[in-house]
Amino acid sequence: MFRTIIDAFKVKEIRNKILITLLLLLIYRIGCWIPCVGFSTSFTLGDMAESGTFGFFELMNMVSGGALANCSVLALGVSPYITASIVIQLLTVAIPALERLAKSGEDGKRKLSLYTRIAALILAIAQAVGIVVGYAGEALDPALTNAIPSWLVGCGMVIIMVAGSMFTVWIGERITDLGIGNGTSLLIFVGILSSAGTSVAAIISECFNDITYLWYLALFIVAIILIFAFIVFIDNSEERVRVQYAKQIKGNKMYGGQSQHIPIKLNATGVMPIIFASALLTFPQLIISIFWPEVTWYSDWLGTDSWLYIVLTALLILVFAFFYSKISFDPDDISKRLQQQGGFITGIRAGKPTADYLRKTSNRLTFFGALMLAVIALIPSLAFKAIGDYAGAAILINAFSTTGLMIVVSVALELEKQLSAQMFVRNHKGFLS
Repeated sequence: MFRTIIDAFKVKEIRNKILITLLLLLIYRIGCWIPCVGFSTSFTLGDMAESGTFGFFELMNMVSGGALANCSVLALGVSPYITASIVIQLLTVAIPALERLAKSGEDGKRKLSLYTRIAALILAIAQAVGIVVGYAGEALDPALTNAIPSWLVGCGMVIIMVAGSMFTVWIGERITDLGIGNGTSLLIFVGILSSAGTSVAAIISECFNDITYLWYLALFIVAIILIFAFIVFIDNSEERVRVQYAKQIKGNKMYGGQSQHIPIKLNATGVMPIIFASALLTFPQLIISIFWPEVTWYSDWLGTDSWLYIVLTALLILVFAFFYSKISFDPDDISKRLQQQGGFITGIRAGKPTADYLRKTSNRLTFFGALMLAVIALIPSLAFKAIGDYAGAAILINAFSTTGLMIVVSVALELEKQLSAQMFVRNHKGFLS
């Protein structure tokens, strides 16, 4: 990968795209440290953790690279846009009109993109209002509320956070259009690396005070290497279904006769089932803590460190993996196109038998892929229970977020593939090394 980046810098066009991408990412990271007017300087993510919403806010803070903990103008980050994208994708399956838009080419994609932005705006407003209203007593700056009505200060905070969230979406789209890779993914990538870097720096600083922290640092490094290798193995694993095309004579030319394959990935759903499962279990905790702070049964029974949470997370990952696989892989459509193009799977009849074979193969791979996802997702919770309440355990677990690691690895692999593809177009050698 490093060789690919070095070779990419030798091409002026690609080098300019990389520099534009880095500049936009720098602007985003600067925005993550600009404080939002209206927040009290003493109000931090730690206050949210004590109120029982740490699971949800920890995920948001990790994705935003600490912007939420800093109460910055970009505190919401791309979280509303991610949630909106997931909702729109799910609705394309349930609503025929949206499904037709998804299949109608560039015009349909532009309309769906507009709907996604509108949904992201609505969710950003809801999240900003929830934070301001739920924590009005401790979040608002007393110096401002003494001079200006509290409701006016709160409205200003909501407007700033919503504007910051949409500005983040705009930066992501500019990276996609002018730079390298998917802009939204790169923003999440940078945010997670920043959060992990902060956790590692905290462990290193503690090593000077307590030598036992060296064991936590060594454990963290070993775990990172092992999980990176495991995630790359899962991401690259696939089963290739061989397809043979019959020879066809059209006019004076012969077509077909070649052999190709249909790649069915072991983990075609990526990290989406983990995000779905985490959001479904932690979002109710956020709502309860904001509107009914005295209710603690949900955090007691379904807190991130409870066994019930671990079991339900594993089951939901399995459910969402199969659900998302149905969206991304349609055996009936593939079988129909193969039949139209004169293709067939060796030993399988065309039509319904081919669709059944592809569905069975996809379900088998999805099941094993989902099991691996569940194991990866539950490593932090199981490790936390194994480590217990030793000093430094919380720091280690915060950095040891396998959801974040999966996103980082997936984005890095996709970025390397895009750079390699652009190098290949320009006939450069060595891009695969």
